Amino acid sequence: MPELPEVQTIVNGLNKKILNRVVLDVWTDSPKIIKKPKNFKDFQKKLRNKRVLKVWRRAKNIILELSGGCSLLVHQKLTGHLLAGKWELNKGKWSPLAKGPLEERVNLYIHLMFWLDKGIMLALSDLRKFAKVELWDSAELKNSKEFKKLGPEPLDPSFSLRQFKKIISGKKGKIKQVLMDQKIIAGVGNIYSDEILWRSKTHPQKSASLLKESELNLIYRNIKKVLMLAIKLKGESISDFRDLQGERGNFDAERKVYKKTGKKCSRCGAIIKRIKIGGRSAHFCPNCQRL
Repeated sequence: MPELPEVQTIVNGLNKKILNRVVLDVWTDSPKIIKKPKNFKDFQKKLRNKRVLKVWRRAKNIILELSGGCSLLVHQKLTGHLLAGKWELNKGKWSPLAKGPLEERVNLYIHLMFWLDKGIMLALSDLRKFAKVELWDSAELKNSKEFKKLGPEPLDPSFSLRQFKKIISGKKGKIKQVLMDQKIIAGVGNIYSDEILWRSKTHPQKSASLLKESELNLIYRNIKKVLMLAIKLKGESISDFRDLQGERGNFDAERKVYKKTGKKCSRCGAIIKRIKIGGRSAHFCPNCQRL
């Protein structure tokens, strides 16, 4: 699933590409992707002639703030990613008009298409069709239960070391699970929790409540460091994620442990292991990250 860096990469691309553009129409062959309103015709009607005023991110959600006081929320889920380009529809399948990355198979599972003015087309490619798209009243969205239960944004300037220590202290779960809990910290998932903990030399099974102050300091610094680096490199594309142009992210060269089971640790040479924590995989170096 795309995490904070991948979602921010898409948001950055949308701010360059579609800001102040007007939505002219929308198409889908999978109405179940549209969760709000349930009726696609209503969704289509309400979106038409709306101008994109702002694009921002909350946790793993992309929000297009529109004219008329409404907002379009897109959660890409497991295999979804937004693309900008030009396509034509042939026998129910969308084909890109230009040669290049949009031709890659992972970019061809288009189930939602938006037409904007100035000839811009915005597509959602999603192999598994798990993505979620909702049209909200902007004020209601910001005050919704879904948003209110989210933890702080780790890259927000207000997210201080003091705040981090306060929200982590007393948590009884394993630190890997705590970092991935969206109610505690927003946006971190399986990939970056592994990378953060490796850089902090902290075992993923260690109880958050038992972490020393020096360990908390390291984890806090590495949360910001890893996420900022991943955004700079446009995310991780080990799975389906691609940027707005359909291109791969470049974080792979920086990946130290995630999905590197059986390979040597780049720091000490020990063999990287994989375990299950709460049903999710955790990759770590048993020598560098001792329990």
